[in-house]
Amino acid sequence: MIVHLERADDPRVSDYWALSDAQLRQTADPANGRYIAESSKVVRRALAAGHTPRSFFLAPQWVEGLADVLDAYPDVPAYVGEPRLLEAIAGFQLHRGALAAMNRPEPLALDAVLAGARRVAILEDLADHTNLGAIFRSAAAIGVDAILVTERCADPLYRRAIRVSMGTVFQIPWARLGDWDDAVAQLKAEGFSLAALEVTEGARPVDDVARMDLPRLALILGTEGAGVSPQALEASDLQVVIPMRQGVDSLNVAAASAVAFWELRAR
Repeated sequence: MIVHLERADDPRVSDYWALSDAQLRQTADPANGRYIAESSKVVRRALAAGHTPRSFFLAPQWVEGLADVLDAYPDVPAYVGEPRLLEAIAGFQLHRGALAAMNRPEPLALDAVLAGARRVAILEDLADHTNLGAIFRSAAAIGVDAILVTERCADPLYRRAIRVSMGTVFQIPWARLGDWDDAVAQLKAEGFSLAALEVTEGARPVDDVARMDLPRLALILGTEGAGVSPQALEASDLQVVIPMRQGVDSLNVAAASAVAFWELRAR
Protein backbone atom coordinates (compact mmCIF):
# COMPACT_ATOMS: atom_id res chain seq x y z
CA MET A 1 0.00 0.00 0.00
CA ILE A 2 1.84 3.07 -1.27
CA VAL A 3 1.40 6.22 0.82
CA HIS A 4 2.94 9.42 -0.56
CA LEU A 5 4.41 11.70 2.10
CA GLU A 6 4.16 15.47 1.99
CA ARG A 7 5.11 16.59 5.52
CA ALA A 8 8.01 15.73 7.81
CA ASP A 9 5.74 15.87 10.86
CA ASP A 10 3.30 13.29 9.51
CA PRO A 11 2.46 11.21 12.62
CA ARG A 12 2.15 8.06 10.52
CA VAL A 13 5.95 7.94 10.17
CA SER A 14 6.76 8.46 13.85
CA ASP A 15 8.69 5.15 13.84
CA TYR A 16 11.28 6.87 11.65
CA TRP A 17 11.67 10.15 13.52
CA ALA A 18 15.18 10.93 14.80
CA LEU A 19 16.82 7.72 13.59
CA SER A 20 20.22 9.39 13.96
CA ASP A 21 19.77 9.77 17.73
CA ALA A 22 21.38 6.53 18.90
CA GLN A 23 20.89 7.19 22.60
CA LEU A 24 17.18 7.84 22.14
CA ARG A 25 16.60 4.85 19.86
CA GLN A 26 18.53 2.47 22.10
CA THR A 27 15.79 2.94 24.70
CA ALA A 28 12.75 3.85 22.63
CA ASP A 29 12.88 1.09 20.02
CA PRO A 30 12.90 -1.89 22.43
CA ALA A 31 10.27 -0.17 24.59
CA ASN A 32 8.00 0.17 21.55
CA GLY A 33 8.64 -3.33 20.29
CA ARG A 34 10.27 -2.24 17.05
CA TYR A 35 13.58 -2.05 15.25
CA ILE A 36 14.65 -0.44 11.99
CA ALA A 37 16.06 -2.51 9.12
CA GLU A 38 18.27 -0.32 6.93
CA SER A 39 18.92 -1.14 3.24
CA SER A 40 16.93 -3.25 0.85
CA LYS A 41 19.19 -6.26 1.41
CA VAL A 42 18.79 -6.14 5.19
CA VAL A 43 15.02 -5.67 4.86
CA ARG A 44 14.86 -8.81 2.74
CA ARG A 45 16.96 -10.76 5.25
CA ALA A 46 14.74 -9.65 8.12
CA LEU A 47 11.65 -10.81 6.26
CA ALA A 48 13.33 -14.09 5.30
CA ALA A 49 14.03 -14.66 9.01
CA GLY A 50 10.29 -14.48 9.65
CA HIS A 51 10.16 -10.99 11.15
CA THR A 52 7.04 -8.97 10.42
CA PRO A 53 7.01 -5.40 9.03
CA ARG A 54 5.10 -2.48 10.49
CA SER A 55 5.81 -0.24 7.50
CA PHE A 56 8.31 0.56 4.76
CA PHE A 57 10.01 3.92 4.15
CA LEU A 58 11.68 4.73 0.83
CA ALA A 59 12.32 7.19 -1.97
CA PRO A 60 10.50 6.79 -5.31
CA GLN A 61 13.55 5.36 -7.11
CA TRP A 62 13.59 2.32 -4.79
CA VAL A 63 9.95 1.31 -5.24
CA GLU A 64 10.49 -0.78 -8.37
CA GLY A 65 13.39 -2.76 -6.87
CA LEU A 66 11.31 -3.63 -3.82
CA ALA A 67 8.06 -4.22 -5.70
CA ASP A 68 7.94 -7.94 -4.92
CA VAL A 69 8.26 -7.26 -1.21
CA LEU A 70 5.58 -4.56 -1.26
CA ASP A 71 3.29 -6.88 -3.21
CA ALA A 72 3.84 -9.61 -0.62
CA TYR A 73 2.63 -7.26 2.14
CA PRO A 74 -0.25 -5.37 0.52
CA ASP A 75 -1.74 -4.23 3.84
CA VAL A 76 1.55 -2.81 5.19
CA PRO A 77 1.99 0.89 4.35
CA ALA A 78 4.98 1.87 2.23
CA TYR A 79 5.70 5.53 2.90
CA VAL A 80 7.28 7.13 -0.17
CA GLY A 81 8.78 10.62 -0.20
CA GLU A 82 11.43 12.70 -1.87
CA PRO A 83 14.96 12.27 -0.47
CA ARG A 84 15.04 15.68 1.27
CA LEU A 85 11.77 14.95 3.02
CA LEU A 86 12.94 11.53 4.15
CA GLU A 87 16.17 13.08 5.46
CA ALA A 88 14.18 15.66 7.43
CA ILE A 89 12.22 12.85 9.06
CA ALA A 90 15.04 10.39 9.74
CA GLY A 91 17.87 12.82 10.44
CA PHE A 92 20.29 11.44 7.84
CA GLN A 93 20.51 10.84 4.09
CA LEU A 94 19.18 7.49 2.91
CA HIS A 95 21.66 5.92 0.48
CA ARG A 96 20.91 2.23 0.79
CA GLY A 97 17.39 1.84 -0.52
CA ALA A 98 14.44 1.14 1.69
CA LEU A 99 14.07 1.19 5.43
CA ALA A 100 11.49 -0.84 7.27
CA ALA A 101 10.09 -0.56 10.76
CA MET A 102 9.91 -4.14 11.99
CA ASN A 103 8.22 -5.76 14.94
CA ARG A 104 10.80 -7.13 17.36
CA PRO A 105 10.67 -10.90 17.76
CA GLU A 106 9.99 -12.25 21.22
CA PRO A 107 13.20 -12.50 23.29
CA LEU A 108 14.68 -15.98 23.48
CA ALA A 109 15.20 -17.74 26.79
CA LEU A 110 18.72 -18.76 27.73
CA ASP A 111 17.75 -22.44 27.64
CA ALA A 112 16.61 -22.14 24.04
CA VAL A 113 19.74 -20.29 22.93
CA LEU A 114 22.09 -22.82 24.53
CA ALA A 115 20.30 -25.92 23.28
CA GLY A 116 22.76 -27.87 21.12
CA ALA A 117 25.32 -25.06 21.13
CA ARG A 118 29.02 -25.92 21.31
CA ARG A 119 30.49 -22.44 20.90
CA VAL A 120 28.95 -19.36 22.52
CA ALA A 121 30.14 -15.75 22.68
CA ILE A 122 29.33 -13.57 25.70
CA LEU A 123 29.48 -9.85 24.92
CA GLU A 124 30.00 -7.96 28.15
CA ASP A 125 28.87 -4.32 28.10
CA LEU A 126 29.97 -3.56 24.51
CA ALA A 127 28.80 -0.03 23.72
CA ASP A 128 29.85 0.42 20.09
CA HIS A 129 27.21 -0.73 17.58
CA THR A 130 29.77 -1.08 14.79
CA ASN A 131 31.85 -3.52 16.84
CA LEU A 132 28.71 -5.35 17.91
CA GLY A 133 27.56 -5.83 14.33
CA ALA A 134 31.02 -6.90 13.18
CA ILE A 135 31.19 -9.52 15.93
CA PHE A 136 27.82 -10.96 14.90
CA ARG A 137 29.01 -11.12 11.29
CA SER A 138 32.22 -12.96 12.25
CA ALA A 139 30.30 -15.29 14.53
CA ALA A 140 27.90 -16.21 11.74
CA ALA A 141 30.71 -16.74 9.23
CA ILE A 142 32.92 -18.85 11.48
CA GLY A 143 30.31 -20.97 13.20
CA VAL A 144 29.59 -19.57 16.65
CA ASP A 145 26.29 -21.15 17.64
CA ALA A 146 24.84 -18.45 19.91
CA ILE A 147 25.55 -15.04 21.40
CA LEU A 148 24.71 -13.79 24.87
CA VAL A 149 24.72 -10.06 25.65
CA THR A 150 24.82 -8.52 29.10
CA GLU A 151 22.24 -6.05 30.38
CA ARG A 152 24.42 -3.01 29.57
CA CYS A 153 25.50 -4.24 26.15
CA ALA A 154 24.35 -2.27 23.10
CA ASP A 155 21.25 -3.40 21.25
CA PRO A 156 21.96 -5.99 18.52
CA LEU A 157 18.82 -4.79 16.74
CA TYR A 158 19.89 -1.16 16.56
CA ARG A 159 20.00 -0.23 12.87
CA ARG A 160 23.79 0.33 12.68
CA ALA A 161 24.51 -3.01 14.36
CA ILE A 162 22.15 -4.74 11.95
CA ARG A 163 23.64 -3.01 8.93
CA VAL A 164 27.26 -3.73 9.88
CA SER A 165 26.34 -7.35 10.54
CA MET A 166 24.73 -7.51 7.08
CA GLY A 167 21.63 -8.96 8.72
CA THR A 168 23.44 -11.85 10.41
CA VAL A 169 21.89 -10.73 13.72
CA PHE A 170 18.79 -12.46 12.34
CA GLN A 171 20.66 -15.75 11.82
CA ILE A 172 22.32 -16.38 15.18
CA PRO A 173 20.24 -17.14 18.27
CA TRP A 174 20.96 -14.54 20.94
CA ALA A 175 19.66 -13.63 24.34
CA ARG A 176 20.12 -10.82 26.82
CA LEU A 177 21.36 -12.03 30.20
CA GLY A 178 19.74 -11.10 33.47
CA ASP A 179 21.60 -11.90 36.66
CA TRP A 180 25.27 -12.59 35.85
CA ASP A 181 25.80 -15.18 38.59
CA ASP A 182 22.70 -17.12 37.56
CA ALA A 183 23.84 -17.15 33.93
CA VAL A 184 27.33 -18.37 34.85
CA ALA A 185 25.86 -21.10 37.03
CA GLN A 186 23.62 -22.28 34.21
CA LEU A 187 26.44 -22.28 31.66
CA LYS A 188 28.69 -24.31 33.94
CA ALA A 189 25.87 -26.69 34.85
CA GLU A 190 25.42 -27.39 31.14
CA GLY A 191 29.10 -28.22 30.71
CA PHE A 192 30.46 -24.98 29.29
CA SER A 193 33.98 -23.87 30.03
CA LEU A 194 34.18 -20.08 30.35
CA ALA A 195 37.17 -18.43 28.70
CA ALA A 196 37.82 -14.69 28.96
CA LEU A 197 39.65 -13.08 26.05
CA GLU A 198 41.88 -10.83 28.12
CA VAL A 199 45.55 -10.10 28.76
CA THR A 200 46.27 -11.41 32.26
CA GLU A 201 49.31 -12.87 33.94
CA GLY A 202 47.97 -16.40 33.59
CA ALA A 203 46.41 -16.05 30.12
CA ARG A 204 47.13 -18.87 27.71
CA PRO A 205 47.82 -18.40 23.99
CA VAL A 206 44.70 -18.99 21.95
CA ASP A 207 46.28 -21.77 19.88
CA ASP A 208 47.17 -23.64 23.09
CA VAL A 209 43.55 -23.43 24.24
CA ALA A 210 42.40 -24.61 20.81
CA ARG A 211 44.40 -27.81 21.28
CA MET A 212 42.44 -28.53 24.46
CA ASP A 213 39.45 -29.33 22.23
CA LEU A 214 36.90 -28.26 24.84
CA PRO A 215 33.48 -29.77 24.05
CA ARG A 216 31.46 -26.68 25.02
CA LEU A 217 33.06 -23.24 25.28
CA ALA A 218 31.72 -19.77 26.11
CA LEU A 219 34.11 -16.98 25.15
CA ILE A 220 33.76 -13.72 27.07
CA LEU A 221 34.56 -10.50 25.18
CA GLY A 222 34.88 -7.32 27.21
CA THR A 223 34.07 -3.70 26.56
CA GLU A 224 36.27 -1.76 24.16
CA GLY A 225 38.08 0.30 26.78
CA ALA A 226 38.25 -1.54 30.09
CA GLY A 227 38.16 -5.09 28.72
CA VAL A 228 36.66 -8.03 30.58
CA SER A 229 35.43 -7.02 34.04
CA PRO A 230 36.97 -8.39 37.26
CA GLN A 231 33.67 -10.16 37.96
CA ALA A 232 33.79 -11.95 34.62
CA LEU A 233 37.46 -12.80 35.03
CA GLU A 234 36.72 -14.35 38.39
CA ALA A 235 33.94 -16.44 36.86
CA SER A 236 36.10 -17.64 33.96
CA ASP A 237 37.80 -21.02 34.01
CA LEU A 238 40.72 -19.69 32.00
CA GLN A 239 41.92 -16.58 30.21
CA VAL A 240 42.93 -16.55 26.58
CA VAL A 241 45.26 -14.17 24.78
CA ILE A 242 46.12 -13.64 21.11
CA PRO A 243 49.94 -13.31 21.00
CA MET A 244 50.98 -9.95 19.58
CA ARG A 245 54.11 -9.11 17.59
CA GLN A 246 56.18 -5.99 16.86
CA GLY A 247 55.06 -4.04 19.91
CA VAL A 248 51.31 -4.11 19.24
CA ASP A 249 49.55 -4.64 22.55
CA SER A 250 46.05 -5.53 21.41
CA LEU A 251 43.46 -5.73 18.63
CA ASN A 252 40.12 -4.01 18.31
CA VAL A 253 37.50 -6.23 19.99
CA ALA A 254 35.79 -7.02 16.68
CA ALA A 255 39.07 -8.08 15.03
CA ALA A 256 40.11 -10.05 18.12
CA SER A 257 36.79 -11.86 18.17
CA ALA A 258 37.22 -13.07 14.59
CA VAL A 259 40.69 -14.49 15.35
CA ALA A 260 39.49 -16.16 18.56
CA PHE A 261 36.33 -17.55 16.97
CA TRP A 262 38.40 -19.18 14.24
CA GLU A 263 41.06 -20.61 16.52
CA LEU A 264 38.57 -21.90 19.09
CA ARG A 265 35.96 -23.21 16.64
CA ALA A 266 34.41 -26.60 17.30
CA ARG A 267 36.25 -29.30 15.39
